[in-house]
Amino acid sequence: MGIYTLLSKIHSPEDIKHFSQKELKALAVEIRRTIIEVVGKNGGHLASNLGVVELTIALHRVFNSPEDAIVWDVSHQCYAHKLITGRYAEFATLRQAYGLSGFTKKAESPHDFFDNGHSSTSISSALGLITAWNIQEKGGHVIAVIGDGALTGGMAFEALSNAGQLAKNLIVIVNDNQMSIDQNTGALSSYLSRLTMTTHYQFFRHCIDKF
Repeated sequence: MGIYTLLSKIHSPEDIKHFSQKELKALAVEIRRTIIEVVGKNGGHLASNLGVVELTIALHRVFNSPEDAIVWDVSHQCYAHKLITGRYAEFATLRQAYGLSGFTKKAESPHDFFDNGHSSTSISSALGLITAWNIQEKGGHVIAVIGDGALTGGMAFEALSNAGQLAKNLIVIVNDNQMSIDQNTGALSSYLSRLTMTTHYQFFRHCIDKF
């Protein structure tokens, strides 16, 4: 695996909080090149990981893992997360015997809160975690990242219903990338599609892209 300047400097998410905007763009390029290089040799999930690079960088810039918890649905899109949380030196061992797991794994890092490899579980897991933290009077945010495909699972709906009833301070991020295994169907998919076509949404997205 090639040596990348910025990635080799990252030992924890705290390191990227001091990067300039130019360095962040270069970091995204390094992350994608590293993922492509390693997945090309070892196999793994390529598209799902390439699609969340900027999202992962943004999450680790805004929040303070592991004081804040990021829970990845399925966790097959956690490669950038692993690189930002200090596992670059071992990343070439991804999905190899005694190497890094292709999913989040508690034994690997304090930044991984669950051993996850199944769909539609992130919201319920995150809700359970923040409930436990509240009982312990522990501060911190809990963020569930769920894709448009996993959001159609019944367990995700149950968790959303439960979270609304408990009124916990839970953050849910929907990665609506239209990239589930098969074409999305149903009322929720249709609603998300209509939502992205509204003037308010497009104006908001334009402002973000311009920024």
